[in-house]
Amino acid sequence: MNNNLCSFLCIQLNRQYVLIAFLAWFSAFGANNLIAQETANEEVKRVQRAIFVYNFAQQVGWPEIDKIDTFKIGVLGPDRTIIDLKSMAQKRKIFGKPVEIVRFQFVKSIKDVQLLYVHNKYNYDINYILGKISEKNILLVTEDYFYNSSMVNMVNVGDSFEYEINVSRIKNEGFVIAPSLEQYAITSSQKWKGLFKTAEESLEKALDENEEQKVAIRDNEEQIKQQEEKISNQARAIDTIQGSIVDRNNWIEKLSSESKIQEKKYEEKLLIEKELEKNIQDQVAFIKNQEKKIETSIQEIKKQQEYLEQQNEEIKEKEKILEEQRSELDNQKKINWYLIALIALILIGGFFIYRSYLNKKRLNASLEEKNKEIYEQSLVLESKNKELEQFAYIASHDLQEPLNTISSFIGLISEDYGGVFDDIGKESLNFIKDASIRMKKLIDSLLEYSRLGRTREFTKVDMNTVLDELKGDFTNILERTNAKIYSKKLPVVKGNPLELRLLLQNLVSNGIKFTEEGIIPEIHIEAIKKGRKDEPSKKYWQFSVKDNGIGIPKIHQDRIFAIFQRLHSREKYQGTGIGLAHCKKIVESHNGAIWLESTEGKGTTFYFTIPE
Repeated sequence: MNNNLCSFLCIQLNRQYVLIAFLAWFSAFGANNLIAQETANEEVKRVQRAIFVYNFAQQVGWPEIDKIDTFKIGVLGPDRTIIDLKSMAQKRKIFGKPVEIVRFQFVKSIKDVQLLYVHNKYNYDINYILGKISEKNILLVTEDYFYNSSMVNMVNVGDSFEYEINVSRIKNEGFVIAPSLEQYAITSSQKWKGLFKTAEESLEKALDENEEQKVAIRDNEEQIKQQEEKISNQARAIDTIQGSIVDRNNWIEKLSSESKIQEKKYEEKLLIEKELEKNIQDQVAFIKNQEKKIETSIQEIKKQQEYLEQQNEEIKEKEKILEEQRSELDNQKKINWYLIALIALILIGGFFIYRSYLNKKRLNASLEEKNKEIYEQSLVLESKNKELEQFAYIASHDLQEPLNTISSFIGLISEDYGGVFDDIGKESLNFIKDASIRMKKLIDSLLEYSRLGRTREFTKVDMNTVLDELKGDFTNILERTNAKIYSKKLPVVKGNPLELRLLLQNLVSNGIKFTEEGIIPEIHIEAIKKGRKDEPSKKYWQFSVKDNGIGIPKIHQDRIFAIFQRLHSREKYQGTGIGLAHCKKIVESHNGAIWLESTEGKGTTFYFTIPE
């Protein structure tokens, strides 16, 4: 009997320890499941957020949506929502078009998107955003902003979202709203405030419960310690009972041995048996009572353990929320410091810009004085040039009369007295006649040079027509020299038709004239459109006339455009030496420039510009 009782107590104690171990395992396993469930809920909510954004895009009509190839969604700030939107962009299309997700760090960078998503936790100013995207056909979708502050605004409610729409603002931007979008939207600020109030109260209640749960956990830990002490005391009591049972058994055995030895009476044996039976009954009753107390204690411990596990999970959840809020506050502090640094840089830059403005103002004043002086000098120079042109015209015109007289008398002398002169006299008369002819050509060229640039009434001139007419005038020369003139399509410019024709005539005739014997002259003419380096918006045409002639040595290129400048003898190449001077004056009168590139023996390319 004693051995059976001991075995029974050991089994009960082992069951208690196994139950405690099982509860500890279940606590750890259950906590992991709760954390996994919380993570799953967050993932579901992230997917819901992305689905809401895509549905908003699908239920709003965009102006000229058929003209875009890709529907673009922008995300403002370091928001992880961009990951969910990109993931969904691989599976969904909007209006049958592929979706592209773009991140913007700054409001000023927003462009070329159809929808913009912004979360209030990054503290972007909603009015500033609306000002930047106004009239750009961008739908603004925000989260957790104040009622009616955006176009479409979402708010967290439990494990899902609610939204409200600003109908007037959306329609002002040219969007068309689907009826289903208006049907399920929040329609009043009171409901919106109610949602925010509920969220705030839930947060405050959660914080209060968090504190209460911490206090309850500490109390439960104390109760568990007390229960453990009770169990230890009960185990010691059981050990004491087992010792007393052993003592009583020894005493009974002793009595039995004495009865056998002394052969006590039958009544004494009955007394001993009754005493033994009573002791056993008392012991069994005591053991059952202790077993019930142990079972009750185990149930209480189990309940306390489950409650503690639940409290621990809630505390972990609250700590996670607090950690996220602390992280958001740290990020906001960093952003504030960055903004302060940026403002400081802007102020410093503004100071330097203002100082530069003052310096520029002083320089402008100085330049105005210089420009005034230059303008006055230009007026004086213009007056002098007009006087010189007038003088050259009058001088050359007045020289015509005595030159004509000389030419006439030389002709009369040759006709009337030609037979009287000997060969030397006749040769002298021929020299005088040739000199008077050259003198007449020089005077005519000088008169023509003085007339150039006087006409400022420019008309539209088709340079292709000018070149065709010029080819007709050069028919005899082209047939005699077999010269070839190549040209690409030339532009229509504003200028004096006669002067522009003279310009091309001089450059083409020089290209044909200054060619080595045995070489067929080839002239290439083309024009390209360019912009000025200082003012790219102002365009001009750059013409080029390229020949395969004898070329111009480097040492003579600087003076080639001067009047009456010749590089060869009249016997080898005829001419007055004023043709390129004419070209220079014509180009400059059209507000252009002329220059050349030449290699001796390989040809020359003349360039000139005419403003568009």
